[in-house]
Amino acid sequence: MTDAPLLAPVSTRDRIIAVAAGLLAAGGREAVSTRAVSQAAGVQAPTIYRLFGDKQGLLDAVAEFGVQQYLVSKVEQPVGIDPIEDLRRGWNQHVAFGLENPALYTLIYGEPRQGPPSPAAQSAMTMLAEKMQRIAASGRLRVSTDLAVDLIHALARGTTFSLIGTPTSQDRQALSNLAWEAAISAITTNAPVVAEAGP
Repeated sequence: MTDAPLLAPVSTRDRIIAVAAGLLAAGGREAVSTRAVSQAAGVQAPTIYRLFGDKQGLLDAVAEFGVQQYLVSKVEQPVGIDPIEDLRRGWNQHVAFGLENPALYTLIYGEPRQGPPSPAAQSAMTMLAEKMQRIAASGRLRVSTDLAVDLIHALARGTTFSLIGTPTSQDRQALSNLAWEAAISAITTNAPVVAEAGP
């Protein structure tokens, strides 16, 4: 399975990001050399340094754009009645994104970074926290919201990396389902869903 295309180039910067993303999808991080990117994008190496600082800056830009595209798809999903089902849809989207874009997913989540998260990663965590707050408001969260967010985020990433190395789609679905059930059982109770407070 190959990574999904990221964007239609509209500027030199976007064209360079698109080329780098294509090289990343085809050959992994090692394929994204400054020389290869500059040749494929039809620009001189100094242009890359001017726009991105260095190779890591370029990789960060590719990762940032990939996360933004992923968040757009999550924002477009309507809010359902059951907040736990909404969280499950988010889990499935996260896993699907990783399986469809393994090289990009590894770039985003495979290398823990020092300091504060990127703006895109922070946006993803904010959306997860909002889903978790809805579960808390329904009376079904058994742990703190922060702990629940951290646990779901950690288990979703670990599950996705495991699935990337799993050979068949049937095995992948079974593993994802089991991981989800374990995760949601750890943070929620069996209390009935209650209506959320109005605005």
